[in-house]
Amino acid sequence: MSSLPQETETNAGQWKATLVLGADLIKENLADALSDFWQWMVEPEPVALSLVEVEENMSWAVEAYYLDAPDEEALTKALSPFFDEHGAAMPALKVEQLPDLDWVARSLEGLTPIETQRFFIHGAHNRDVRPAGKYTLAVEAGLAFGTGHHPTTYGCLTMIEEIARRRPITNALDLGCGTGLLALALARLTRRKVLASDIDPVAVKVTKENAAANDLGPFIEAVTARGFAHARITQKAPFDLIVANILARPLVSLAREMERHLAPGGEIILSGILETQENMVASAFRDQGLHLFRRQIIGDWVILHLKG
Repeated sequence: MSSLPQETETNAGQWKATLVLGADLIKENLADALSDFWQWMVEPEPVALSLVEVEENMSWAVEAYYLDAPDEEALTKALSPFFDEHGAAMPALKVEQLPDLDWVARSLEGLTPIETQRFFIHGAHNRDVRPAGKYTLAVEAGLAFGTGHHPTTYGCLTMIEEIARRRPITNALDLGCGTGLLALALARLTRRKVLASDIDPVAVKVTKENAAANDLGPFIEAVTARGFAHARITQKAPFDLIVANILARPLVSLAREMERHLAPGGEIILSGILETQENMVASAFRDQGLHLFRRQIIGDWVILHLKG
């Protein structure tokens, strides 16, 4: 999934590049497709991406964050094939330097804790309201996506809880871990080691920090990897549970590799999928012999639970 823009000790996210898609492009669902293209096909790779609804004029802004000032001309050239492919005019690209702010603190100021049946997820500003009888997880500032508030993350948490009630989870992979929240939840529930991976090295750093802060450091191994291209993922496979909360098109591209790294009878949780993309994703995994067991809809988002 897309990341939240935040400042870290390396001043991450100090530059933002924005494309605003008007109503005509929104009808074609190009905002989500553009975010996929930008993250996976454009160099330099942004450290974070977000989709922001601009309510006053019925448009969406796709925002990419960079550690260093991107070359506006080169970035425009790299993005233009996307619009050529869709027969649309490319909007003007805006590149700006951001003020020196702690974006995480600002984004979390108004957020309430998240509760599921078994978890209570909070930030530092809610440490004093933790209820008894639930697993608590503190997710602090870091350049990564996943506080539990987004429907995709919340849906994954509830599905993890359901699977853990039904059977033991012995070897899990959190693919596209962001803050590491889902890996932390798996480790807290199972008390077994969990492998987490992300294409963003800063997200991997944040995952390790959050694991240590929740006394789960010995249970979390986090690696930087694009998809399944890492020796540790190969060594740890096959997995009896793979959780992948990323984006629809990357999920489709990873379907074959995901099935190859899944243990016989293993299960997969897929998220980051809009309702309009569900058939595309489900079909790709069905072609690999994986079958839909359960689905959950939260707003415009769909979370799929598959079995091998």
